[in-house]
Parts: sequence; structure tokens; C-alpha cells
Amino acid sequence: MAESDAPIITIAGERVLLGPPARSQLPLFERWENDLPLSILTGDVLRPLSREAIERHLAWVFAPPDDGLTFTIYERPSRRPIGLTGLSHISHVHRTAEFGIGLGEPDARGKGCGSEAARLVLDYAFTLLGLHNVWLRVYAYNERAIRAYRRAGFREIGRRREAHRVGARAYDEVLMDCLATGFSGSVLQRLVPAAPAEP
Repeated sequence: MAESDAPIITIAGERVLLGPPARSQLPLFERWENDLPLSILTGDVLRPLSREAIERHLAWVFAPPDDGLTFTIYERPSRRPIGLTGLSHISHVHRTAEFGIGLGEPDARGKGCGSEAARLVLDYAFTLLGLHNVWLRVYAYNERAIRAYRRAGFREIGRRREAHRVGARAYDEVLMDCLATGFSGSVLQRLVPAAPAEP
């Protein structure tokens, strides 16, 4: 990979790297957004989307609102883009946000990449943004994701029973959250300036 093509990396983990999305990744996003099995896992709309529709649909990826942020997830060490993650509905008043993730590359699933990406986003939310509660929604049939979220530090807090449909079947929407007080193992704490010395 030429240095000019190298992605910008914001946060580095052991398995994955997180950085801002690049417009050059739009063909990947187009493929991921039209991947029906992935859409079923994430709960996205089950319909084909053109490049133009993808650009409108993902406008928030390149210019997120003030209450959101998005990272591209890169596999380490290849720096291959494998998915997207981020926070939405960030409230600095209530110190809360909603977490979301999608691993677009099927061969990246089941290797701990999702768990680590989730932990890095939680670390960013708690350590640098000063948030206290990060929550997510996941569907009961996505057991692999539920296990990954538990490994990252989320715990189940409730369910909306039969609130999500795929075809003729209804599934529970599982609600999970993580509190700053229950999060440990920060890799970003080293970036926080030390408190000034007493005069």
C-alpha cells in the first residue's frame, strides 16, 4: 500500500484499527449495504440500494451530525477495511450514546474483531468524550453479536418482545448497555492529561 493510500488511524488495538471513513471506500460500503445476510444481522432495510441511494443513505458517514461519529474498522496488520462502527445520539448533558457496528467482510467475523472494535469505541466514549452510559440494540437471533457485546463489556438490560420481523417471524429486540464505572482496560487513558499540580 502506497503511503498516500494508507488510511488515517485514530485508535489502534491488537486486532483492529479505527479511523475516519474515506470516500474511496464508497464501493465497499455499497457492497456491504446490499449484502442481505449482513442487513438481516444489523436490522437494516432489506432492499437493494443504488450508488446514489447509498451516498444519500450514508451521508452521515462522511459528515456526521454533532451527535454522532463513525469509524472505519481496519484489520491489523493488513489495514484492509472490514466494517463500520460508531456512536449516535450522543448526549453530553445525559452523558449517553447509542453504539452501532457492522462487519461487512464475512471472513472478519468470528475472530474477535467486533469485540475489540466495540471495546475501542467504548474506551473512546468513556475516556475521551466523558460519557457514562453507552447502549445498543441487537436482535435475539444474532447470538454471535450478543456474545461479542458481552465480551466487550455490555450486559443485557431488557427486551422489546417480538419487536423485529424478518419475513413472517417476529424476534425480540435485545437492549444492552455498558457503564463507564464498569469499564476497565482502557488503552486511551494514557492520552488524558495529568491533573495540574496544586499551586
